[in-house]
Amino acid sequence: MRTRRLYLNRLDPSPGHADDGVVVVIDVLRSFSTAAYAFAAGARAIHPVETVAEALALHRLLPEALTTGAVAGGDPVPGFDYGNSPSRLAGADLRGKELIQTTAAGVRGLLRFAHARAAYAGSLVCAAATAAAIRRQAPEQVTLLVTGEWVDRDGDEDAACADYLEALLHGETPDPRPFEQRVRDSDFGRRFAAGNNPSLPPADLELCAQADRFDFAMPVVRRGERLVLLPAAP
Repeated sequence: MRTRRLYLNRLDPSPGHADDGVVVVIDVLRSFSTAAYAFAAGARAIHPVETVAEALALHRLLPEALTTGAVAGGDPVPGFDYGNSPSRLAGADLRGKELIQTTAAGVRGLLRFAHARAAYAGSLVCAAATAAAIRRQAPEQVTLLVTGEWVDRDGDEDAACADYLEALLHGETPDPRPFEQRVRDSDFGRRFAAGNNPSLPPADLELCAQADRFDFAMPVVRRGERLVLLPAAP
């Protein structure tokens, strides 16, 4: 099994990318950690959409769904039910609910690979389950897409998750603690740890930096013209 690394901010601006293998779109802080905590709170499906306007349009079709998301920098979208915050969702009762999610990095990266043969939303909290699900498929190639690298951020929280996933995919049993620490020490992680931005609470950082907290992967499936994230045991 070959692995390769791509970075969302270095991709060409074409609307989509084909991929013959499996793609894992990684967003540790916080899109796909938030998604994992939503599933752990009972959500049954998450609809990723690229823009706030698309989220509102889909909500008109799915009025019982809850909206969650953030704009670039991490501030919650005004009028949404939830921001992009694991600590808000960890204590919520989302049993049987569907969510509509839009974020500036993770969801955008996921939609860039909408036509991949298979795709997963990746984060540290469900890394081992994601690797196990992919190993069962035995693809020739796995693409690991880092979404957290920006002009003012090193994205090492996502690179750490990619390194951990890569080791797991190759059959290794790495100690997760150094990867968890890299999430805390990343540029964006330190902004959470500082505790001076209410949109970036330290509690989110600690929830996102827990490797393998959940035993499910988050594959992307297609429902008609839309993509949907589902929780799936490996």
